[in-house]
Amino acid sequence: MRIAAKSTEQETVEGPQAVSFQIANGNARHHCILQTALSTKALAPKYLLANWPVIEKMACDALSAGNLEDGQVKLVVA
Repeated sequence: MRIAAKSTEQETVEGPQAVSFQIANGNARHHCILQTALSTKALAPKYLLANWPVIEKMACDALSAGNLEDGQVKLVVA
């Protein structure tokens, strides 16, 4: 069993991270932002890739419902 490493001071200072991605809708591409509660820049993209099918569906559903902020799909996960 592995014991998780303690957060470094830099990780504690960085705080919640966001990661950007794009989804296709027909011939158009839409910019999306995923706001996470993860503490490091490295963890946010890993979370996105590990949960891509669910996040992509959330983004497509938000886009089809017209839930855009400044022309972007903004998703928040805890």
